[in-house]
Amino acid sequence: MKLSQFRYNLPKELIADRPSDQRDESRLMVLNRKKQTIEHKIFKDILDYFDDGDVFILNNTKVFPALLYGEKEKTGAKITVFLLRELNAESRLWDVLVDPARKIRIGNKLYFGEDDSLVAEVIDNTTSRGRTLRFLFDGTYEEFKQTIKRLGHTPLPDELQRLREIEPEDAVRYQTIYAKHEGAVVAPTAGFHFSRELMKRLEIKGVGFADITLHAGLGNFRTIDVEDLTKHKTDSEELIISEYTSEIVNRARENRKNVCAVGTTTMKAIESSVAINGNLKPYNGWTNKFIFPPYDFSVANSMVTNFHPSMSSMMMMVAAFSGYDLLMKAYKEAVEQKYKFLTYGDAMLII
Repeated sequence: MKLSQFRYNLPKELIADRPSDQRDESRLMVLNRKKQTIEHKIFKDILDYFDDGDVFILNNTKVFPALLYGEKEKTGAKITVFLLRELNAESRLWDVLVDPARKIRIGNKLYFGEDDSLVAEVIDNTTSRGRTLRFLFDGTYEEFKQTIKRLGHTPLPDELQRLREIEPEDAVRYQTIYAKHEGAVVAPTAGFHFSRELMKRLEIKGVGFADITLHAGLGNFRTIDVEDLTKHKTDSEELIISEYTSEIVNRARENRKNVCAVGTTTMKAIESSVAINGNLKPYNGWTNKFIFPPYDFSVANSMVTNFHPSMSSMMMMVAAFSGYDLLMKAYKEAVEQKYKFLTYGDAMLII
């Protein structure tokens, strides 16, 4: 398929600038692939679609406060640093994006915090915006991480930052309630809709949960610039699937129960480690899997997702799972019915 086939018009007023008051009370569009039907529900109605023995696979990655605001030495010019990935814990080396980037050179020092409590030196230029920084910090690694947390801000996506300022509430709501392992700079947003009460009600019904960890990166939002999707290359992301998770998922599959992937990051993860018989395998490494139509999925037979940006890799994966025609029809209906889109928007269940 071609990039241009995934273009749709999203009115600006349908981009959610804030989360719903209650996590599980966002709207839910339900697509039935077999019947080719579309239903309109509330997210907590998801209880009606799952039973004893079914399993939800969740991405338990935790977003860290990856945005730092600082100044350049001598000039005092304001700069924003987006922490992408820790390269070496002992040397305090990080891959980062710097904005504005054009005046940041190798050897420049950058200062963060009112008391300049954190200093970094630029040691490499890798891309037009990318840099490698070494943080000059004398304390322990734990003290360094605490300083990053104290000075850092929640890395809301650009499309949301254009609508409003980052607020204290975002530190809680730009995170799933089951987030455990810190490492993501992009949140697995489909999981935002699960409240503690809803998860407890699912458990009472006999529904199980299995965790994977995929530390989602900015590549999920990178513009795809090739019309031929077979030529698109995605960034690698760290992925961990435990033996325990594999056993839970494979038992459900063997018993012909429903297996639901919560979010595109979860779906990418489980499709990155599949045995010939379709079972999920343990994994510890990196994945750069890019899924677009046509694609045969092996593990999950349902998924929860949000409404994604036009021509995004997330939208393409969902189209591969739901069927292209049904998804485009659903997006058209979502616009007509004034669903909320993107990060803090409404949800979709595909069965």
